[in-house]
Amino acid sequence: MSVARKIIAGHLAEGTPEKGNEIAIKVDQTITQDATGTMACLQFEAMGIPKVKTRLSVSYVDHNMLQTGFENADDHKYLQTVAQKHGMVFSRPGNGICHQVHLERFAVPGETLVGSDSHTPTCGGMGMLAIGVGGLDVAAAMGGGPLYVQMPEIVGVKLKGSLGEWVSAKDIILELLRRLTVKGGVGKIFEYYGSGVRGLSVPERATITNMGAELGATTSIFPSDENTRDYLKRQKREKDWRKIAGNESEYDQVIELELPELEPMVAKPSSPDNVARISEVEGIAVEQVLVGSCTNSSFKDLTMVARIIEGKKVHPSVSMGISPGSRQVFEMISRSGALATMIASGARILESACGPCIGMGQAPATGAVSLRTFNRNFPGRSGTIGDKVYLVSPEIAAVSALAGKITDPRKTGKKPETEWPDEFIADESMFIFPSLEGSSVEVARGPNIKPLPTNKKMAEELEGEVLIKVGDNVSTDTIMPAGAKVLPLRSNIPEISKYVFSPVDSGFYQRAIEKKGGFIVGGENYGQGSSREHAALAPMSLGIKAVIAKSFARIHKANLINFGILPLQFKGQKDYDEMEEGQELEAQKIREQLSGSAGEIRIKNNSNGREIIVTHDLNGRQREIVLAGGLLNYTKGSE
Repeated sequence: MSVARKIIAGHLAEGTPEKGNEIAIKVDQTITQDATGTMACLQFEAMGIPKVKTRLSVSYVDHNMLQTGFENADDHKYLQTVAQKHGMVFSRPGNGICHQVHLERFAVPGETLVGSDSHTPTCGGMGMLAIGVGGLDVAAAMGGGPLYVQMPEIVGVKLKGSLGEWVSAKDIILELLRRLTVKGGVGKIFEYYGSGVRGLSVPERATITNMGAELGATTSIFPSDENTRDYLKRQKREKDWRKIAGNESEYDQVIELELPELEPMVAKPSSPDNVARISEVEGIAVEQVLVGSCTNSSFKDLTMVARIIEGKKVHPSVSMGISPGSRQVFEMISRSGALATMIASGARILESACGPCIGMGQAPATGAVSLRTFNRNFPGRSGTIGDKVYLVSPEIAAVSALAGKITDPRKTGKKPETEWPDEFIADESMFIFPSLEGSSVEVARGPNIKPLPTNKKMAEELEGEVLIKVGDNVSTDTIMPAGAKVLPLRSNIPEISKYVFSPVDSGFYQRAIEKKGGFIVGGENYGQGSSREHAALAPMSLGIKAVIAKSFARIHKANLINFGILPLQFKGQKDYDEMEEGQELEAQKIREQLSGSAGEIRIKNNSNGREIIVTHDLNGRQREIVLAGGLLNYTKGSE
């Protein structure tokens, strides 16, 4: 079997693992982070389970790090105390980005990992089956429940040969995005194999699996081989290694990449799949360069940047910022001298956190071009409306920071050599491990933490107005923005709901309140991007009854179901074209319609007199969840 099929077979709790079937997978590990973890922990508490039942659950603090008010600090205190009480490991602020730290200290080949962050597949670079989901699904897993997913198609990506000089792992995933687009991986697992795999270290593999999320993939995975073993040995965790190899005859589809033919690539504004070769964009003036994020902030990445800029100065027109991915990386570049090199060049050193990637600081100037080694460049995600964010490798970032313009690194001379450390610093003092006395811990709840909102069971009829109509590839950043202003409100649904669709429609919130909810109409790949369940939870709190779209991104569709919002799909372009904001829709006997086996729902448009038929592909369990008003109601009702 393939690597993914082997792990699924070893963790199968329910179902037959054939493409399209719903299966349930036992979960070994979970991760949460502070932007999604507060709500996930509130949901876990609502389940009334005293201790987490996974082998390992880690609560990270890495997103909401700017403390301009009490909100973030209060949430961090809540997360620390709730972790102590219920048996989670707590990673303190400053310990680093969850995906980088988990890869270093906890990822285990052959195990399953579920995380409330869409970039959880980063640990697929270690040979884990790592899947990003909404916080409520993580809470259910912490309570001992399996993860329910549609069995994906397994796509084998055959890497042939070796990368050329100045071509990096980032260019491999950008090439796939160029070919397949941001919706090309929906319903798929990408499994890498071939001779080219041997030339990639675990951090390089993790860069590729991390950005597999931008394809819309369920996850991405590499085999666990001698390179994996070598990385774990250097991390002083060789005992966690096991060999896992795949069978290339078992893939549903195969994509081949000739690595020697790849060039340095760039994702232009404002989508990760707007990819061009460096030769198509070189020479564009740059004002900001940022290196970091869970995609490119490893020791290897930052050492390469330091070698490139050593003895040189950042261009006068450029502001360069560097975020080490973990405290381990930070300390190691300090000891190696790489940190001093970067400081001497004029780079600004930021803390080990998500920071600018999630819109927490370093917003670019109006009209400025910003080069970032990050994974997403959705409109406005940087914190600046109309931003011009390009996604690049650390190599392109470094040479461009020196030149003040987008630069092809192949024209700058020989690529520097970087040294791989014999061993990494394995200091776990920034983790707080659970103790037997945890049950006596009093959970700290600041005033910004509001009660968990709940939904009612689905009514007999759905009636309401089309509150907004949006186009294709609308991301969760558009539905529920992040950034320094909004992220601190993640534990306060009444307040954060005021920002639903605010990047594109400042009047949406007031309209939803006045109309007492209604419908959302979307295009293809609705809800792509982040796993943030707030993009479903906040609309639910505003009375959204259904979202009708051409198609949905996987995680967001699951989140809609989890909160009792009905995801429906248009059958034809004409029906989408004729539906407009302000039209009154009505679906009679919806519970009866939804319980039928046809997978069709009749909706009457009272504004134009037309009736259309929309579809759904909910299985029996998902229909029951929606009818109950969401997963929490469904779970309580089945107790």
